[in-house]
Amino acid sequence: MNKAWSIKRTVVVAVLMAMNVALSSFSIPVPGGHLYFNDVVIVASALMLMPSEAFVVGGVGAFLGDALFYPAPMFVSLFSHGLEAMIIAYVARKYPKNRGKVMLGILAGAAVMVTGYTLGRAFIYATPAISLIKFPFECLQAGFGAVMGYVLVYNFGVKKQFEEKLR
Repeated sequence: MNKAWSIKRTVVVAVLMAMNVALSSFSIPVPGGHLYFNDVVIVASALMLMPSEAFVVGGVGAFLGDALFYPAPMFVSLFSHGLEAMIIAYVARKYPKNRGKVMLGILAGAAVMVTGYTLGRAFIYATPAISLIKFPFECLQAGFGAVMGYVLVYNFGVKKQFEEKLR
């Protein structure tokens, strides 16, 4: 029984990570940047998984997506999205019934992601000036992923279905 549970979880993590990679391959152009949908998968996954699994989906998935489509920020993505997902997962597991605290966890994760990308862009693959120009779009990206991930998991019953299938 425990082995089957482990295999199911591994498959779910792999599918969610593949979704992260796939959704990092296309975006909606917005003035000054692009809006990617992989943040929705990262937040939604983090709300349902253990922190280590969330790191794999968020960090490793974003790393692989960048490695395939735009390699310059791949290590920034690994740490920024990985830490974002771990923070959200930790808070969601610690306070599963307290939606207010879960929302604060999502906000903290989003802040880590925005900070990571802002610093990464400023010091690794761009300049501080470009980083400041892109900052509002990083906030938009994080906000979009946070809201849509939360809505999918809690308002569309994804978490309930997830828990039922993995019993």
